[in-house]
Amino acid sequence: MTIKIGDRLPEGSFGVMGDDGPTRIGSDELFSGKKVVLFGLPGAFTPTCHRNHLPGFLENIDVIKEKGVDTVACLSVNDVFVMDAWGKSVGANGKIMMLADGNATYTKAIGMDADISAGGMGIRSKRYSMIVEDGVVKTLNIEIERGTTNISGAAALIGQL
Repeated sequence: MTIKIGDRLPEGSFGVMGDDGPTRIGSDELFSGKKVVLFGLPGAFTPTCHRNHLPGFLENIDVIKEKGVDTVACLSVNDVFVMDAWGKSVGANGKIMMLADGNATYTKAIGMDADISAGGMGIRSKRYSMIVEDGVVKTLNIEIERGTTNISGAAALIGQL
């Protein structure tokens, strides 16, 4: 079942790179008592994700934070090492929390999984963005057209804050 506006996000955890290597952050720690922008995408370093989706949030991080957002987080079905390397390569580390969901466990739990095996990528994430307040989904933007960020990109989300 796909998560929808008004739903509380399920419990779960995400891989993140800590000072001493890979570690986990729980959904309660990430969302409880905070306003969070969470955006999900099919894969690190893939064309639309790397050239449009992540850069849009990175370029607008100050505007987003000025609107009362505590955390901006990027979730992808990649491992923690890939997410860390991707964040470093674009200068996102310390600005956008790079969350790994290597087995798509959380992505499946919120119904945002997509089987793109035909393209050789296996189970990945749909492209989306959401505003979450204290663990509750306030807005949800799911991209319809492949290769675009018109619905789920930073520009669309900023207007919803």
